[in-house]
Amino acid sequence: MTWAAVSLMAAHSAQADTITVSAAASLTDAFKEIAQLYETQHPQDQVDLNFGASGTLYQQIDKGAPVDVFASADEATMDKAEAAGHVLEGTRQTFVKNTLVLIQPAGSAAALDSLQALQGEQVQRIAVGNPDSVPVGRYTKAALEAAGQWQSLLPKVIQTQNVRQSLDYVARGEVDAGFVYGSDAALMKDKVKVSFTVPVQTPVTYPIAVIQQGGHAEAAKRFIATVTSSQGQEILARYGFQPAVD
Repeated sequence: MTWAAVSLMAAHSAQADTITVSAAASLTDAFKEIAQLYETQHPQDQVDLNFGASGTLYQQIDKGAPVDVFASADEATMDKAEAAGHVLEGTRQTFVKNTLVLIQPAGSAAALDSLQALQGEQVQRIAVGNPDSVPVGRYTKAALEAAGQWQSLLPKVIQTQNVRQSLDYVARGEVDAGFVYGSDAALMKDKVKVSFTVPVQTPVTYPIAVIQQGGHAEAAKRFIATVTSSQGQEILARYGFQPAVD
């Protein structure tokens, strides 16, 4: 092998980046596909995906986890990351929207066409993300409080660690109803049915940003560019997400 070839290989190796992307659980399927697209476009790079509740992911970042990209299911969690100095200035943007829906097992005969219907005897267990760490839980709590239902429904609430756990509980019939995002419900149309689209006071928007401590800012910016590209947005749309701007 010539010295020129060795030098070329060394230069290529030096440019390779492995980036860690921490993303809300509801983004799991879409981001797996987007990561594959990114690695096809940038074969020198590798993407390590880390999914979970947005609040849990933020705690990991705040404790020093080497995260390069953070995608949250709410603006409030990204606000915390930005206020704590973790977000690289000028990289935050909202890239997609979602809806909050009430779902029930596909075979359920209960008519749940309103939040008030959850008070009925046919509903004994309701899956709700933990409002302290799960954005879908905060959206749910706010909607139920606005409808005057939260306190009275608390005895029926089964708290979950993330939105996908709520989805699984409903799909397996372990609860009578649950609150998830519209994109999650679309993944299991054969096992769950959407009974009600919940009005929300705060829009369900997803911000994404480069996290400074990851150390791969340029690759992180490239990944975000893939997410916001027409191809990335097409993937997100296929998984039930809506454009950030109408």
